[in-house]
Amino acid sequence: MLAISHFGDPSDLPPILIAHGLFGSARNWNVIAKRMSETRQVISVDMRNHGQSPWANSHEYADLAADLAEVIGTLGGQADIVGHSMGGKASMALALLHPEQVRRLIVADIAPVPYGHTQVQLIHAMRALDLSKIETRRDADEALQTTVPEDGVRAFLLQSLDVKGRAWRLNLDVLETFMPRIIGWPEIAGQFDGPTLFLSGAASDYVRPEHRDPIRALFPAARFAKIPGAGHWLHADKPREFEATVGAYLNA
Repeated sequence: MLAISHFGDPSDLPPILIAHGLFGSARNWNVIAKRMSETRQVISVDMRNHGQSPWANSHEYADLAADLAEVIGTLGGQADIVGHSMGGKASMALALLHPEQVRRLIVADIAPVPYGHTQVQLIHAMRALDLSKIETRRDADEALQTTVPEDGVRAFLLQSLDVKGRAWRLNLDVLETFMPRIIGWPEIAGQFDGPTLFLSGAASDYVRPEHRDPIRALFPAARFAKIPGAGHWLHADKPREFEATVGAYLNA
């Protein structure tokens, strides 16, 4: 069972389930989850091989969808889903494989298509960090600068570092092995006919015009929106705008 964080109390509407992206965790979403829980119960999870959730030898989207389905089963059997990046693909797989469990779906800055930008280089950077010499998060940040020069990316990765335990809360070996599947997209038959919003960052190129046909083939009710000034991590770049859009769509 995935590690779960609960925010707010159950209401007449089903809970909102948040599925994070690659190298992330539920804690990345804590601030947004707390604010969204003022009117709805919100559940955020650590995906398998991330955070406090169990490690597994497989990381297929069918696996991730089954994990989410198990969580929803404990929450009453249906939820509104918000999935970002890898979590967005897992959420799409969930909606296609278990449509009865999804009332409304928001897919944040990802499409049901294969991508070419591998993240293996970040796994290599994390694995190369000599954790025996790391005493503080600042030590780790300085040591990563040569291999991960982007400040924001380092800060994001270091949220998954257990400094005291000198370990990454990421199953780096399995994530590297399954990277082609993570950046890919499996063949899944069927459609999800429920309300679906593909919400993108206007400064991101992850959801392109040519992706609309494959999206509509699987999600015929799909609608599209963009958040100005936001990139791929749209929820971090423009959190208030992200929350407002998500809230308006899920509470409509």
